[in-house]
Amino acid sequence: MFQRQTRETRLGTAANILELIYHNTVRSIRKTHSNALMSILMNILQTVIFVAAFFLLFSVLGMRGSAIRGDFMVYIMSGIFLYMVHTRTVTAILASEGPASAMMKHAPMTTAIAIASAALGSLYIQVLSMGLVLYFYHVIWGPLHIWDPAGAMGMVMLSWFSGVAIGMIFLALKPWMPSVVNILSMIYTRANMIASGKMFVANTLPATMLPFFNWNPLFHTIDQARGFAFINYSPHNSSVDYPLYVSLVLLMIGLMGEFYTRKHASMSWSARR
Repeated sequence: MFQRQTRETRLGTAANILELIYHNTVRSIRKTHSNALMSILMNILQTVIFVAAFFLLFSVLGMRGSAIRGDFMVYIMSGIFLYMVHTRTVTAILASEGPASAMMKHAPMTTAIAIASAALGSLYIQVLSMGLVLYFYHVIWGPLHIWDPAGAMGMVMLSWFSGVAIGMIFLALKPWMPSVVNILSMIYTRANMIASGKMFVANTLPATMLPFFNWNPLFHTIDQARGFAFINYSPHNSSVDYPLYVSLVLLMIGLMGEFYTRKHASMSWSARR
């Protein structure tokens, strides 16, 4: 009945929000396994299997000659790492708690915190996995040479950002048509196995084939990342501006859609998942 009201400063409010994001990020990492370390190790194992599978595929089919001149494993990993960062972020955003989730019954929790936590949790796991794989490759296999590490890391972040933007579109649509959105997200991630361009060099594409890949922000980031990774490769069929502007537009649309969905939230939606 008698309660003392304390007015928080903007700095205190920001600190509380960051603390909520941190704890919810840890929770999102633990979703796949009760042990956070095992969750990370499982992701590293999946990354290694992915790299090994593509290495064998290129070797068996004799496609190594079509790669960029330089370290063949860096060529493979530059495509797989960005693909996994992008697709895992899309699925993490899509799986985050919506307005009808039980977590939203707790006063400090909001959908913005849930989305930010899912995005940061996915980025943390993927960047840590990528760093550990590159470290062990450098120690066990041979010296690792990347021409512009900062630029290559920038493309990793841009792939993550585009994954957040596309995931927001799916998240805004999910409460209205959950089954359709799940199918569309699955089609999108599977299509990116080819449409991302990680299996070939973009400069070798004929002009008639470019429209099938140019629409994809991930195609541009992977090709630009290879331009930063290899000193003797200059991307001509991709740009940095396109995925950045497309991601910004999609993010704004996704935020507006999520705001509209949140205002019309119904508890019955949780039963439709």
